[in-house]
Amino acid sequence: MSVQGSIVIGGGAFAGLALAIALRQGLGPEIPVIVADPALATRPSRDPRATAIVAACRRLFEAIGTWDDVKGGAQPILDMVVTDSKLEDVTRPVFLTFAGDVEPGEPFAHMIENRQLIDVLVTRAEAEGIDLRATAVTSFDAGPGGIDVTLGDGSVVAASLLIAADGAKSKLRERAGIATHGWEYDQSGIVVTVGHERDHEGRAEEHFLPAGPFAILPLTGKRSSLVWTERRTEAARITALSEDEFHGELEQRFGLHLGEIKALDKPRAFPLSYFVARSFIAERLALVGDAAHVIHPIAGQGLNMGLKDVAALAEVVVDAARLGMDIGQADVLERYQRWRRFDTMAMGVATNSLNFLFSNRSTLLRTVRDIGLGIVDRAPPLKNLFIRQAAGLTGEVPRLLKGEAL
Repeated sequence: MSVQGSIVIGGGAFAGLALAIALRQGLGPEIPVIVADPALATRPSRDPRATAIVAACRRLFEAIGTWDDVKGGAQPILDMVVTDSKLEDVTRPVFLTFAGDVEPGEPFAHMIENRQLIDVLVTRAEAEGIDLRATAVTSFDAGPGGIDVTLGDGSVVAASLLIAADGAKSKLRERAGIATHGWEYDQSGIVVTVGHERDHEGRAEEHFLPAGPFAILPLTGKRSSLVWTERRTEAARITALSEDEFHGELEQRFGLHLGEIKALDKPRAFPLSYFVARSFIAERLALVGDAAHVIHPIAGQGLNMGLKDVAALAEVVVDAARLGMDIGQADVLERYQRWRRFDTMAMGVATNSLNFLFSNRSTLLRTVRDIGLGIVDRAPPLKNLFIRQAAGLTGEVPRLLKGEAL
């Protein structure tokens, strides 16, 4: 059996921490796992956003032993409605509805606040004996026998594998010379948490408006998380408004079906883009999460795509180690790339197409898409297929996404 060096993960957000825990549990303590990220110095997390965790990724958190600590603050999405209208329309007819279960008693997704999930993952990583370092990976030097990873505190780690989980503007991807292809959308996503008078009863809503989707996603209590897409200049205008003026814009889109509403935090706008790395691997390096791909949030799949990377890479690495293989060698990493790259490209094409189809003012396209939504709504087998696909339960599913330990 070959002697394995450490595994270094650059990036300590969802993907990096979940991967570290999965690797430690699958490999045991003999192979040190190090997570390096300056953000680890900020405890507890201050991330104000919320995320939809689909069923397959919830199973991953269950398999690595973190879901029990998260589920108390997680809101199941029990059903979903889709409308298509103009901003000035008095009514918003529902064209598509989804019931929320992929299996009896298992919702297709849960909403959870990012800071809660990050804090649970950090606590679990510490309990597993993972070496968390509040510093960045500054450079690396890969060769046939290993990869020397230099950290911001000056220490050098002799590793078998370096994993880039350092986000869309990945310095590690750039340093490895991996190009990306994609583009910027002339859109920003406005994110804000809203309190409302009535209970949402676990219902998610996606209103397709000419500027882009306006998604109302249920949180625990009488609160919802909004992901509100606008043209970039309009998003900048809206987020700069006074509290009263912003409330007017919000109420016009949100409606009054949940009673009186109020923004509970300051709205923030995030520019939207699409890109995929031309390769998910380099010599003794693998990309996961936003370092490998960024997609439009129209289908709510961004974070879940990253967790699918985590599940696939962890399985590939653990299987290789059990066979006595060098976990950083090219054919091991190539298996990971083959597993994930096609799925990522397919999801990118799907989200681009949806954004083009729904974020426009064309009457013809609106007629076509409404007919399409109506057909899907009247075809239960097709609807069930879409639900299972959105929940991450189709295709070659890694063991962690089935809820199975490595």
